[in-house]
Amino acid sequence: MDSKAIALHLAESIDISGCRQALDKKLVYGDRDELFYSDGTLGYLYVFKYGIVSFYGFDETAISNILMELKPFCEEWRQSELTEEMEIELVSGELASKVTNNKIVLSKSNVEGMRLALLHLSQSVALDYFAGLSDQIMKETRIHTSYLEHNGKLDLGGKKLKKYIARVLNINNQISENLYIFDSPEAAWEDEYLDRLDKSLKQIFDLKERYRTIKEQGYIIKENLSLFKDIMDHRESSRLEWIIIILILVEVMDLFIMRLIN
Repeated sequence: MDSKAIALHLAESIDISGCRQALDKKLVYGDRDELFYSDGTLGYLYVFKYGIVSFYGFDETAISNILMELKPFCEEWRQSELTEEMEIELVSGELASKVTNNKIVLSKSNVEGMRLALLHLSQSVALDYFAGLSDQIMKETRIHTSYLEHNGKLDLGGKKLKKYIARVLNINNQISENLYIFDSPEAAWEDEYLDRLDKSLKQIFDLKERYRTIKEQGYIIKENLSLFKDIMDHRESSRLEWIIIILILVEVMDLFIMRLIN
């Protein structure tokens, strides 16, 4: 049986608790971050708190209906163009599996193998999303550093810079919280077959290298922000020094005038 698995980026985040109460499907695995469902046959649904949903074995009508069920629990619903598909073939045989660049072959009875496949497909879409955010921040940072290079000063003021720093930190926190590329699901820890499948899927989707690229960009951005903050602190310090100097001058002038009058 051949069918395409598809992962979609739907929202900024999804209320997992709300979905768990609303969805009328067989829950295979669930925690506070994700829900993995079966439709009772060979259809599977995976919902992640970071706004990604993946499907296998559902037609377009069924997918549309599920998305409408999920929509009330999505924060900043967007159903963006960030999607990824992968051919999955289900065959007979307990340990049948094969992973290539365009197809995954799994045993029909291997529910955990299907979960791994949909997990990594979803992580791949999440990487695309966070890579886009990281690239956007890198471009904005480059604009500010170029302005600093040509003008010898920052084009960001105190409040504006603080908001910019907070935005970057929030994105970095999202990446750290929602991407667990280097972690393997518990099921793969004690099962050699699932462990091999897990490693093969990570390699096919190039998850680790893409994750490292995003993290390295994050380090570069944080270094730039540290420089911006130091410049802002120096500017604030200089302003305070001038205020103190002016106050001292005013005090001296006042004392001088008082002596002249007396």
